[in-house]
Amino acid sequence: NWMAIGLALTGTVAWFVANNEAALGFVYQARWLFFIGQLALVFMLAARVQKMSASSATGMFLFYSALNGATMSFIFLAYTMSSIAATFFICAGTFAVCSVYGWVTKRDLTGLGNFLFMGLIGIIIASIVNIFMKSPAMQMIISYIGVLIFTGLTAYDTQKLKSMALSQPVG
Repeated sequence: NWMAIGLALTGTVAWFVANNEAALGFVYQARWLFFIGQLALVFMLAARVQKMSASSATGMFLFYSALNGATMSFIFLAYTMSSIAATFFICAGTFAVCSVYGWVTKRDLTGLGNFLFMGLIGIIIASIVNIFMKSPAMQMIISYIGVLIFTGLTAYDTQKLKSMALSQPVG
């Protein structure tokens, strides 16, 4: 449910920014701050989520969702609404399937977490290197590997969240 709320907030903010000339100009001028802010927030949340209160974690998640929407608002200028909608539904469906798998599987995915996180670091480094190399083949490889890593991380994180939720006392 929270992921659905986050996706809806991201899409709404992206649409609003793309349709507001002043907001779009601001995001464009500060685009590197938005990108760096997103990465910093992801790493901070990953490191501290278990030490945060539920309300703080929820607030940070909603802030990240809105920041992601502002950062991604340029997509509305480059692609048609139908292609954006198709991509959104494909991603949402993939996320749902991976999340359900993580929830119902009996297999312990704990060991995959560190491996997938290192893969994520590898993707980030390869993407930065490819900014300078400008290799279409490397971009395609990064994209395919990224899909595999993020589908695995989705199942892993869902199983981790399930475990956390089941360990909380019911009151």
